[in-house]
Amino acid sequence: MPSSYPPNFPATSAAHQQPPQLSSSRRRPRVDSHSDPDTNDNTTRTAASNNLGKRPRSEYTFSPSAQLPTPHQQDPLQPTMSTKAQGKRPEFIDLTQNSSPGRPSNSSYGGGGGGRPGGITGLQPHLGPRKLVIKNLRQTTSTQRAGADEYYTRTRADLDNALDAIFAGRPTGEPMELLYRGVEDLCRKGEAESLYNRLKDRCDRWLTSDDGIGQLRKEVTANTTHFNVIEVTAAVMGVYRRWNARMLIVRKVYSYLDRSYLLLQSTIGKEDKGRQGVNDMAISLFRKAAFGPRSATKALPLGVMVLRGMITLIMQEREDQEREQIPGGLDRVQLLKDSITMLKVFGVYGKFFEPWFLEHSYEFYKEFAEQKSESCGLRDYIKQIDALLKREEHMCDFYGFDSTTKRQLLQDAHGVLITKYSEKLLDTGSVAKLLEAEDVPSMKALYQLLKLSGLQNKLKEPWDSYIRKTGSAIVSDTARGDEMVIRLLELRRSLYVMIRDAFDQDEVYSYGLRESFGGFMNDSKSTSAWGTGTSKVGEMIAKYIDMLLRGGLKTLPKSLLSDNKDKAIAERSGLAAAGDEDSELDTQLGHALELFKFIDGKDTFEAFYKKDLGRRLLLGRSASQDAERSMITKLKGECGANFTHNLEQMFKDQELSRDEMTSYKTWLAGTGKATKGGVDLTVKVLSHSAWPTYNDVKVTLPKEVLEQTTSFETYYQAKHTGRKLTWKHNMSHCIIKARFDRGPKELSLSAQQGSVLMLFNEVPDDTPLSYSQISQSTSLTGAELDRTLQSLACGKSRVLSKAPKGRDVSPTDTFTVNRAFADPKFRVKINQIQLKETREENKETHEKVARDRQLETQAAIVRIMKSRKTMGHAQLVAEVINQTKARGAVDPGEIKANIEKLIDKDYIEREEGNYVYLA
Repeated sequence: MPSSYPPNFPATSAAHQQPPQLSSSRRRPRVDSHSDPDTNDNTTRTAASNNLGKRPRSEYTFSPSAQLPTPHQQDPLQPTMSTKAQGKRPEFIDLTQNSSPGRPSNSSYGGGGGGRPGGITGLQPHLGPRKLVIKNLRQTTSTQRAGADEYYTRTRADLDNALDAIFAGRPTGEPMELLYRGVEDLCRKGEAESLYNRLKDRCDRWLTSDDGIGQLRKEVTANTTHFNVIEVTAAVMGVYRRWNARMLIVRKVYSYLDRSYLLLQSTIGKEDKGRQGVNDMAISLFRKAAFGPRSATKALPLGVMVLRGMITLIMQEREDQEREQIPGGLDRVQLLKDSITMLKVFGVYGKFFEPWFLEHSYEFYKEFAEQKSESCGLRDYIKQIDALLKREEHMCDFYGFDSTTKRQLLQDAHGVLITKYSEKLLDTGSVAKLLEAEDVPSMKALYQLLKLSGLQNKLKEPWDSYIRKTGSAIVSDTARGDEMVIRLLELRRSLYVMIRDAFDQDEVYSYGLRESFGGFMNDSKSTSAWGTGTSKVGEMIAKYIDMLLRGGLKTLPKSLLSDNKDKAIAERSGLAAAGDEDSELDTQLGHALELFKFIDGKDTFEAFYKKDLGRRLLLGRSASQDAERSMITKLKGECGANFTHNLEQMFKDQELSRDEMTSYKTWLAGTGKATKGGVDLTVKVLSHSAWPTYNDVKVTLPKEVLEQTTSFETYYQAKHTGRKLTWKHNMSHCIIKARFDRGPKELSLSAQQGSVLMLFNEVPDDTPLSYSQISQSTSLTGAELDRTLQSLACGKSRVLSKAPKGRDVSPTDTFTVNRAFADPKFRVKINQIQLKETREENKETHEKVARDRQLETQAAIVRIMKSRKTMGHAQLVAEVINQTKARGAVDPGEIKANIEKLIDKDYIEREEGNYVYLA
């Protein structure tokens, strides 16, 4: 049969012949759940118990894949067929086979041939629909139609009862499957529209009833100030959860309506476009009941209470207030998260909640900033603002706010908390306190806060101000001059760590650091406190490098040494190995060279560095020859080959002197003049032009040493005709073996100290020598003799005893050998005083630098005028400054004075306001 009618119509089913046994793959007839299981298939059944489980069909439809009824499912509307006809009738017709229409194939599916029944000629369903002519179609009777109407009426009642049970939270009276089929039958009958409207009306009535939110909405509308907004929010969310649970069951029952009618109607037909599905209908009804229709510009009172409750929850979360207990023990966090999700589902999040939330947040930020700015200092204000912004960002992510809400919220926060109070954040005095305290976390938080509003570069002004002020105080502190470079390096180190850890290696601040250091290190107001007329900073940098090259890393404070981060960066860069002492020493020399780059007075540095280098080389006090050469290479790369030419020559003289001494000892052995008196002489021949000038100190050497020096001078003059040797005994040193009561020692002494001690070998034991006797025998006088005797009798290692005792030496003192002298070391260094520069030497060096600078200035003026012939005063001064700035800054007043000197020497003359070259 092409179609079937709804069951339960008043007709009887005639008995028929038992069909052949079907195979296991055939579809079994559907059994009615209300039928008697003991009833035989051949017995007559009433309409009330016949096939209640079959799906009714309301239209005459036929699908190419539809199956004809089996003998067990014979259509009651067809006349009873004879047994013979039923036996010849095929149980299934294969419409895809090409056989004669309406005729079975040679073998029946249930018969003995085992073949498949024939199909309809030319019908190929996979190619599209075909017209099918059905003959002998019989119409239903009025009695049958009445039975169908009764079925549909009962189905509607069952669905209404089921909805009542679902909304009441009770089980439905009918099985869910029968309810689903009832919805399907009504839809097939053409009642989908009325069924949808009926369902929507029933849902709306329950939602607006007292069981839904009707009662709550009435009470809130009548008096909005009587209720606790959080409790109202919790109550609405409770109804919303029950509504979702009930509508989930309703959607299952009405899923056929949703899929076959509402889904199609929402996309087909202009007049029905926009038809809501069951789920959309449920959302729309609740939104309308709580917040109003979609087109509303203002929420209903109940919706306003929900929004206020959500805002209250958020404010309590921000202010960390003691939270009120919600009735029912609901979780406040989950309540807020579910509420936000509900608003997004309803589509009112951006329309009602977001503007209100942003407005309240803005006011909260204003109050917060005003309160904290008045009660907190900069450090605490930064901490409070940073913590608040992190909480706000976490809250947006945790509760599921939209990205647009989060972006606008943080923009408002940055504008109020940072931009509006930027004067407080950028206060020079407050920032200076954080930098002085080396508060890296606070400065990092401050930098990140300013970066959020694009104000990070404005921090450069207080940054530069702090560096200049602090650096100028260090440079002009005459009481702590010896610590100047260490303090400058500690300042630079702390600032470098700040840039590395707080400012994300921002080049703006690195440039500000270099610019500020160069500013205060060359500021005449800062350096004028020393009264030297030249760069005091250059001198102290040279002495600091001398200290490093003599004593190594042990002379440095730990605050200057590289930390683990620096070592990791160096290893990644391939510059050094972590824990390597030589590499660390090279790094520290590089830091000192960074300070050297800032100064303009490089001539002062050169003079003192050359003098200190000469002492280290002559006295053998360099900690590392590799470090010495590395420093020369660094200076050459920074200042050029002309700057280091003399320094390199000093190292060459050292090598030539070693070769010369080897040749001398060979000559001495060949002449048969062996070393007498146990004196092993080593002479270093120096180039006068390359080495610094040392003061000549007259001293009478012991006769054993004097014989050796005379022998070497004879050899040298015989080998190098025309050369003259000038002995610099004040830079000589010696090792003397001495015997004391507690054991022998080796004493490392200067030539002056050795000459004094050798006098005691010429007098009986314990015989004192007076101050005058020592002066007469050694030719030492004045301050030089006082320094020498003081180092031997009043210093840390007292190999002489002075009478009377005291820390100062006077002409009336007498001296004896301290036989009780003891020291844990076998070789004792007593010539440290020889390495120290006297005040007179320091002053003389500065004066020499000033004289050389004047000569360089005059030479620059002559070169310029020789090439230009005629120049104005301003142009000449500017050109001289430009040519001499590499060696040292020259004051314009000094340039003018040198111009006057050249005019007196007839190098240039004045003519009509200009200078004219004459020579």
